[in-house]
Amino acid sequence: MYAIAIDVGSTYLRCGLINLRGEIAYSFKMPSKDVLSEGEIIALINVAVRKCAGAADGKILGVGIGFPGIVENNVILGGADNLPGFHQVNLGAVITASTGLNVVVDNDANMMAWGEMQFGAGKNCSDAVFLTLGTGIGGSAIINNKLYGGYQNKGTEFGHIIINFDGPPCSCGGRGCFEAYASIKALIQDYSRLKGIDTSEVNREIIAANYLAGEAEAIEVMERHFEYMAIGITSLIHIFSPQKMIIGGGISDGTDFYEKEISSRVAKRVMPDTFTNSMIVRAGMGYEACLLGCASRVFATPMLLSSNELR
Repeated sequence: MYAIAIDVGSTYLRCGLINLRGEIAYSFKMPSKDVLSEGEIIALINVAVRKCAGAADGKILGVGIGFPGIVENNVILGGADNLPGFHQVNLGAVITASTGLNVVVDNDANMMAWGEMQFGAGKNCSDAVFLTLGTGIGGSAIINNKLYGGYQNKGTEFGHIIINFDGPPCSCGGRGCFEAYASIKALIQDYSRLKGIDTSEVNREIIAANYLAGEAEAIEVMERHFEYMAIGITSLIHIFSPQKMIIGGGISDGTDFYEKEISSRVAKRVMPDTFTNSMIVRAGMGYEACLLGCASRVFATPMLLSSNELR
């Protein structure tokens, strides 16, 4: 038996066919950066479902979809800024109507967090906080083995903790948010300004390599980034005191310098008792976390339809 898992992003749809053991039997990605409408995204999802179903040699139990934005009961209340449309869209019902399959839709960070809890860095934990660093900062909280998103799943917007009330503008319309200071987009902008180059000429890998090579500009911006990360994470530890603070994205070079630098700064700021049982770790599953989280949610969902044959 299988679940179909789809991670909807503004650049790609990542798709997978996953069995009950959490093994990815088949996977692929489809470009989404040139789509112009909500309908085109839905059409891509339907194509992905059929492509995965065609690769299955057993029963399909359902479809799990990780979607950027605010999601409640399979309804996209507000989509991501970098995807067209998706306001008050019952995506679960739409995909069920076109495929005849059970569908579970949730925020992509929630799906990633659940994948890490089931198979990755959060395994054997009951309480964890998950951060995803990229263009923005997403997040998710697991409390007593359950995802927590606030009332109607509209909370846990960790990227929009305000760390400076009079800081730079944020994509949310506010000012001084954690995301505006500590996202990878902000890091790249900071480095580009310091070097006098265009942001298109640099990425996170270049900054990390130059930092480790001892370049003065890279060290300066990374030191600021570590401090910004420590400020935001300290606040989250004070609120949740998780067993693990799991960081997805960020800077990766195959070593653990990133987590160590942040942890050392958090230790200097945090209330000691809240940090006693906490560890700051890197996510272990990469892009697979969202797919595995989507599949795991499908496997845990009661069967709602009498038939699971693809229409």
